[in-house]
Amino acid sequence: MQALITTSHWLARLGQLVAGIALLALMSVTMADVLTRLLFRLSAGSINWSVSGSVELVSYLMMFALLAAMAANIEKSQVVVEAFSHRLPEAFKQRLGGIYLIGFCVLGVLMTLGLWQEAASAARRGQVTQDLRIPMGPIYQFGAVLCALLAARSLIHVLLGSLFATEGGGANEQ
Repeated sequence: MQALITTSHWLARLGQLVAGIALLALMSVTMADVLTRLLFRLSAGSINWSVSGSVELVSYLMMFALLAAMAANIEKSQVVVEAFSHRLPEAFKQRLGGIYLIGFCVLGVLMTLGLWQEAASAARRGQVTQDLRIPMGPIYQFGAVLCALLAARSLIHVLLGSLFATEGGGANEQ
């Protein structure tokens, strides 16, 4: 059980790191775009240092940030309504939570397969982004890796919640 908790912890840290870097890059691109547009306006059009492809960059960085953050926080993603479960034993609630995460595991696997197939298709066709001409294959592959991270962490917490649940709530503690 401790190996699963440690693995989950490090995978969560990896997801947080990727999400943090993606968010910082997203904010940097956005700030640069806003500042260069302001400079363009203040100079009456004589200085044109616009950030080309900023919308494209922001959209892909947002995808990476969301997928990584979702994978990093999967065990905290449930909204629990305790109208029916407040009197249930803690171990049973953890087991229900573990079963619930099976859906996220399946979702992660399906998204991984779909993005990986799309990456292969984009690579075969030579598909690139519209403005910056960045190859789409690696973008889809990185998204697939992040979806696989979601599936892996979900599976770990399925196992922790359904197999190792305790009355003290220790199975999902990090």
